[in-house]
Amino acid sequence: RMIQNMGDKASAKEIMKKVGIPTIPGSKGLIRSFENCKKTAKEITYPVILKATAGGGGKGMRLVRKQEDLRNAWDCARQESKAAFGNNSMYIEKFIEDPRHIEIQIIGDSNGKACHLSERDCSIQRRHQKLLEETPSPFMTKKLRKEMGLIAIKAAETIKYEGIGTVEFLVDKDKNFYFMEMNTRIQVEHPITEEVINTDLVREQIKVAEGIKISGKNYYPQLYAIECRINAEDPYN
Repeated sequence: RMIQNMGDKASAKEIMKKVGIPTIPGSKGLIRSFENCKKTAKEITYPVILKATAGGGGKGMRLVRKQEDLRNAWDCARQESKAAFGNNSMYIEKFIEDPRHIEIQIIGDSNGKACHLSERDCSIQRRHQKLLEETPSPFMTKKLRKEMGLIAIKAAETIKYEGIGTVEFLVDKDKNFYFMEMNTRIQVEHPITEEVINTDLVREQIKVAEGIKISGKNYYPQLYAIECRINAEDPYN
């Protein structure tokens, strides 16, 4: 149930809002009609971004800077989401200009305890696909890392999360941060976190599955690591 709730981005956002975790201004839950979409966009002001609630990898997302472009973006995003995920449900958010995309690695155990394993910065993207991950983030400060780490722990403990997961945030130029989504799995970029904190995350996940308590200690990067992705974009090349 917990994985289902956090896998649905609109549902996850509402859960986080209820416990006081900062979220990006936008629709309350799913948008039920284009008229509702247009009304919400006007309330939160342009630019806005349409997002598929079942989305991932940039599918079903459209940036809209003015009202006259909203209808086409709405239709295209829903069509793309339906084709990719079998679900065309959408929500809308205020678009944050020039954000950093920073994710906090967390682990939780069966006793309701969680801790964080520091951050990864995945701001370098193309077509909403991550191209480069780095840790520690060059944008991060000790104060911001502590604040974001505590919020990520709160998110994990709120849903009684067990295992390795990632809480993802958008951070604006003034270092205000907003919950975006949670990945309830171990991600492909986890090895760079392992490198900088000298901890085997897969081993820790297995220990949690065996019912072993986590230490509760938060981890901080001691080294620097990057991961680069190769994305196939041209099916004929």
